[in-house]
Amino acid sequence: MGTDAYLKAPLTTLKGIGEKTAKLFHACQVDTVEDLLRYYPRDYEIFEEIRGSDRCTQDTVVSVSGVVAGAPLVRRVRARTILSCVVDDGRGRMQAVWFNAPYLKNTLKEGHNYVFRGLLRKKNGTLQLVQPRFFSPGDYALLAGTMQPRYPLTKGLTNATVMKAVKGALSLACYERETIPEEILQKEGLYGIKKALCTIHFPESREAYLEARKRLSFEEFYHFILRLRALREENETQKNDFPCIEPAQCRRLIEALPYTLTGAQRRVFDEICADLSGKRQMHRLLQGDVGSGKTIVAFLALLMCACNGYQGAIMAPTSVLAVQHFESFCALAARYELPVKPVLLTGALSAKERKKAVEAIEEGSCNVVVGTHALFQEAVSYKNLALVITDEQHRFGVRQREALSDKAHAALHPHVLSMSATPIPRTLAIILYGDLDVSLLDEAPAARKSIKNAVVDTGYRKTAWKMIVKEVRKGRQAYVVCPMIEPGEMEGAQNVTEYADMLREQLPGSVRIGVLHGRMKPKDKDRVMEEFSTHLTDVLVTTTVVEVGVDVPNATVMMIEDAQRFGLAQLHQLRGRVGRGEAQSYCIFVDTSAQAGQGQVSERLSVMKESNDGFHIAEEDLRLRGPGELFGLRQSGALAFRIADIYRDADLLTRAASYVSSIPDAG
Repeated sequence: MGTDAYLKAPLTTLKGIGEKTAKLFHACQVDTVEDLLRYYPRDYEIFEEIRGSDRCTQDTVVSVSGVVAGAPLVRRVRARTILSCVVDDGRGRMQAVWFNAPYLKNTLKEGHNYVFRGLLRKKNGTLQLVQPRFFSPGDYALLAGTMQPRYPLTKGLTNATVMKAVKGALSLACYERETIPEEILQKEGLYGIKKALCTIHFPESREAYLEARKRLSFEEFYHFILRLRALREENETQKNDFPCIEPAQCRRLIEALPYTLTGAQRRVFDEICADLSGKRQMHRLLQGDVGSGKTIVAFLALLMCACNGYQGAIMAPTSVLAVQHFESFCALAARYELPVKPVLLTGALSAKERKKAVEAIEEGSCNVVVGTHALFQEAVSYKNLALVITDEQHRFGVRQREALSDKAHAALHPHVLSMSATPIPRTLAIILYGDLDVSLLDEAPAARKSIKNAVVDTGYRKTAWKMIVKEVRKGRQAYVVCPMIEPGEMEGAQNVTEYADMLREQLPGSVRIGVLHGRMKPKDKDRVMEEFSTHLTDVLVTTTVVEVGVDVPNATVMMIEDAQRFGLAQLHQLRGRVGRGEAQSYCIFVDTSAQAGQGQVSERLSVMKESNDGFHIAEEDLRLRGPGELFGLRQSGALAFRIADIYRDADLLTRAASYVSSIPDAG
């Protein structure tokens, strides 16, 4: 079998993978051997030296060798079981605790020696190892000093299964052809593709891992920028198929609004007007900090199209946000008697509602379409689509945006306006948005109150919870953000599942708690966000999935656990969920690291404490994050790269762009 055929072969060609396992991989968007080779680990488990209990640091993951002193005990607390045993390592005793794992009682043998590895915490004066894994001394000796990959998983798919499959794919020694010119590989000192793929999955050392990541990140940037260049060249040849003149209704609306547009909003709208009335098709990015007023600018652009007899569409990343845009646009149209006729199109509509919406779009009886990815499904046909707006454009792949643009008449090309609140340093934005003209909303509306920030350690948690209860009693709401969904996904990190249980135990029963994370079905996510939006819940315990999910002006507190694990730009995105109403809002960054208050962790989080300016924060993120950073969460808010990170790998991005710019034009 040739290289290309092997790479495109289904996973079932690998030994040990049947149809059932292949379906589990499919849920992770892994269908071919090539997909598997490019399914990079999310992090690594490093098996460090065994320490005595007297030398272990609390709130860190430790490895302790000890004897099970006494028979393991199982007890029930509410709906879950708790298994515990005493571990004696000769220097002290601690308690090992597992939740909902009563079957381990038959595995752990009293008087036997094991190496326990887990998060060390102190509770009621007793040292506890929380959810530790345990090994025979011999098995641990084989793992000591190694970096074991940990992959993103779905229910039913284990890390061991993924590791075995990847080893099988790598062992056949049939790799992708080199994707970077040889002269660039040599000049940059980059690994070849074979070595890079082997090393990224099973690194022999931290240094080797960093070299593999460097090569694969550079590769992502290089091909991304090549594609942007091709798009830019294509854009420059496309004439304006939907010329518009600025109608009087736009200026009348600006004068009639109960607030004054900022100078930046007026400037950006003028740029959009010039594009819509110019000779070429518009391809523009509207980049503005959270709360800078992008939505009203988008509405003005849609109004301009409607007044010129065309249709416009705006695509939001969630159904709840789409509904909020729709209701806002309907209210504006009614209040100011505007010729805007909105229709809503999301996956949450009933069959009857959907049919009615699709007919209105096709007939042209509506001129503004608000929705989610449902906007570009095959069954939807537009009469005269002149403008496509994507909200939080990095959430949509290039193919999705192109699919919506293609909904216009086959021979005509609608204008494209992308919006993003992700703060990206200007030097990088010029590269990353190379196919777009960039407009910047760099002023905040005067009426907004600045968010009050605090960086605290874990000892402040109960005080923070009291503050949340106090705000809830005032009729306000709060978010609590955790980096993980379930226990064990990232060592030492807080997870949504257990944190929600803990809050239910700690907060008064009158406080209504909701849970939101990315593995929930879309309809369940929409339901949870809708319940929070309509104040059927008071506190939402969530992962970062909430960062562009919903606009809730009534939410006044955000508490971010394990804040040191996030990039600063993403922390700022999350913080943008509060401070959207008139009441004073607060953001609490909980630093759970052992070095809380010390060194670079503290310097990074102090930036969040001192500033609410997203673009200043992005520049600081760029300055403070280094290419040698091993752990932490990738920036989910800034473009969907598989392994590259624009902040950590900014230098690679710049160098990749320089190589692409040196390639002669095709024409």
